[in-house]
Amino acid sequence: MLDKQETILIVEDEITLNELICKKFESDGFLMLEAKNGEEGLKIALSSRPDIILLDIVMPVMDGITMLEKLREDEWGKNAKVIMLTNLNDSERVATAMTRGSYDYLVKCDWTIEDIVKKVREKLRS
Repeated sequence: MLDKQETILIVEDEITLNELICKKFESDGFLMLEAKNGEEGLKIALSSRPDIILLDIVMPVMDGITMLEKLREDEWGKNAKVIMLTNLNDSERVATAMTRGSYDYLVKCDWTIEDIVKKVREKLRS
């Protein structure tokens, strides 16, 4: 169990995946915040200041790369922990995400929910 309840913001437009990830993290003792696009995610991130953000890239309204860039313009946001979680597996997108300050880049189909939880715990401890 965690020493304190840590907060995760998931910015994901795939409802089924969003629900699955939220249920898993909640059962592991995390507090979950949810956003369906980058614009909503940015507002929630800046107002709630979660411990870590799981961020999809391809979303309506504002994509994840744009959200990450805007997040990094904020005093708090420039150091926020972000893990990109996406279906895209192209080296250009990975490079863009990493240069914009993503801590990691996980391709959804390559990771189980348990793997994602493990990766989040590693990033929270670092």
